[in-house]
Amino acid sequence: MRYLTSGESHGPQLTAIIEGLPAGLPLAEESLNEQLARRQHGYGRGDRMKIERDTAKIVSGVRWGKTMGSPVTLVIQNRDWENWLERMSPLAEHNGMAEAVTRPRPGHADLCGAMKYDHRDVRNILERSSARETAARVAVGSVARAYLKALGIEVGGVVRELGGVVARESQLPHQEQWAVAAQSELFCCDPDAEHEMKRMIDHAKSAGDTLGGVVEVQVIGLPPGLGSHVQWDRKLDGRLAGALMSIQAIKGVEIGLGFEVARRPGSKVHDEIAYDQAVLASGAMSGYVRPTNNAGGLEGGMTNGQPLIIRAAMKPIPTLYTPLQSVDIETREAYEASVERSDTCAVPAALVVAEAVVCIELVTAMQEKFGGDSLLEVQRNREQYLEHVKAF
Repeated sequence: MRYLTSGESHGPQLTAIIEGLPAGLPLAEESLNEQLARRQHGYGRGDRMKIERDTAKIVSGVRWGKTMGSPVTLVIQNRDWENWLERMSPLAEHNGMAEAVTRPRPGHADLCGAMKYDHRDVRNILERSSARETAARVAVGSVARAYLKALGIEVGGVVRELGGVVARESQLPHQEQWAVAAQSELFCCDPDAEHEMKRMIDHAKSAGDTLGGVVEVQVIGLPPGLGSHVQWDRKLDGRLAGALMSIQAIKGVEIGLGFEVARRPGSKVHDEIAYDQAVLASGAMSGYVRPTNNAGGLEGGMTNGQPLIIRAAMKPIPTLYTPLQSVDIETREAYEASVERSDTCAVPAALVVAEAVVCIELVTAMQEKFGGDSLLEVQRNREQYLEHVKAF
């Protein structure tokens, strides 16, 4: 599966085109809009979330609720477009009807993007580099999530850290963690930590500052053997890390123990392997078991049948209401950076986007492994492979 997104933050719409989906996949706009609503959720969001109520419309590739095997096109209208008709107009006659943005914001793509594309108006960069683009990726990820669900794979996640406050690791099964997180304004499973996180957000907002955090994506039901060890670009851990690092403001990725592996001896890192016939008889994919999951479900660039656990670190949003210092690219004089509408904290939204890009990469890996032009063919290929795994 591959996809492209297009559209600007204050343009008329965001568009995504998905190619490579099998025919026969049940797909409804309601499931896409459920995830888009989650993306707009969260304590610490700004005024933009009061304006936009994102909904996705399927405009190609689906007939009577099922994919046809042709490209799927999704459209998300920007409700604020009516206030930007001339400032973001594609028509040449509207040139000069908006003041150029010439003060790049630290931490954004503004200055290096303006240099690269030879723009003297930084708005030509910030409109596309904005995290508004992630709405389209969440919509695409929702389609990918539907594919995974049809093959018995579930994806969820929690916020593990925000503003330096670390939530206690939950011992609940993953689905129960997701249910608890869904009731939290911060997608957090630790009520005490959530209370302190909110206090930190309130303090940052009053100071005109912003906060980042760490999100954790969890996936259950993955068969062993997705990805490959044979070439660098086929290693699934590398592809997942790249997908997460492509999200705006993500600066680090961990799988399983992550950086903790560097602090432990090997005996406290690697997951021992055993075989339990009773586990196989209970309906598991394989009789091979690991009492720990320090590897986070990935070994040698491949899934090993354990839950996938992957975390991403989000930096504080660089648009501050107490602006940092910058330089006007026209006068070269020092100024405070320009201020676009922003959030104090968007870590909960980052979790939803992280889930989406993980779903997308997993669908690509599933299609590589099981192929198939129709969902039924994919399911048949998967079942045949699982029979092989059970007998191994």
